[in-house]
Order: sequence, then structure tokens, then C-alpha cells
Amino acid sequence: MEYVTETGVTEKPPESDKDAGGIFGFLLARLNNLIVFLSSIALVLAALVLTYSVVTRYFLHLSTDWQDELSVFLIVGAVFMSSAAIQAQRGHVAIEAIVTLLGPRTNAVRQVLVDIASMMFCGYFAWKSWALLAEAWTENFHSESTWGPPLWIPYSLMSVGMTLLSLQLLLQVVDQLWRRARP
Repeated sequence: MEYVTETGVTEKPPESDKDAGGIFGFLLARLNNLIVFLSSIALVLAALVLTYSVVTRYFLHLSTDWQDELSVFLIVGAVFMSSAAIQAQRGHVAIEAIVTLLGPRTNAVRQVLVDIASMMFCGYFAWKSWALLAEAWTENFHSESTWGPPLWIPYSLMSVGMTLLSLQLLLQVVDQLWRRARP
């Protein structure tokens, strides 16, 4: 992963990224670490559930309704909940080819603009996710499968995950603007 600085491209994030956001950044980083650990466990559980599903369906010819849906819930939760931690490391998909074509200052401006646009999109997505969660909760929506778990479970994971991602992007935008404003 490459990071653009005032003097050029480096291989590591600037040291100020570790302290970005003060106590808020510290708490978000700690929360992200916990979520990544729990998401890793969720992915392993999803793999075990799917393996169990394949074995029981193939050898015992049993129904696997709950296994498929549970694994989807676990994977969706892990993906959405860990998205802020991935963004903190700048691990999301980015077009790096353009970095080499632009100068350091232009890349810094481009990065801020991309982060602002991403923050606005993720903030809107989070807002709509919270609205969907409220609707699922008040209307008591359930999955249409025979297992029929409540849909507030995956919607809550999606809502919290997108909110954390939006906060992470906000933290990065504020940090970048603060670093540019410093003498």
C-alpha cells in the first residue's frame, strides 16, 4: 500500500495517522481491532457451518435451510462490521495507477476529495440502513425461509458497520485537512 505525502510516495502511512483524531481515533482503532477479531471468528464459523451443511446434505440428505442463512448472516456481518478497520489501513479498492501520474500535492487533494465523496456515500448508506433497520424492527420483518430469523439482525450489523465506516472516513478527512492546515 502506498501513501502520498507532501514530498512524494512512501510505503508506510505517515506517523500522524497513528495519532489521528486523538482519543476518538484511539477508541475507534481499539473498537476496530475488537471487531476484526470477532469478524474473523464469524468467518471461521461461517466456513464450519457451510462445511457441515455440505456434509449433512450430501451424506445424510438432510435439509440445510438454517445453515445457508446463518452463514450469510455471519459473512454479511463480518464484511460490514470490519469495513472501518479496512478503511483505517486504506485497504479498500483504490486506483493506484493514477497516483504515479499526478504530483504529490495533486494526489493529496485527490485523496481528500475521494475521501469526502466516499464519506458522503457511506453516510447516506448508513442513514438508509438505519431506516431499514427501524422498519424491520417495528414491522417485525423475518426472512422468508422456513427458518425465518428476524431481519433486524443483519440490518443492525449493516447499519453499525456503515456508521463506523463513515466515522472512519470522517476521521481521515479531518486528519488530512488538519495536516494540510498546519504550518
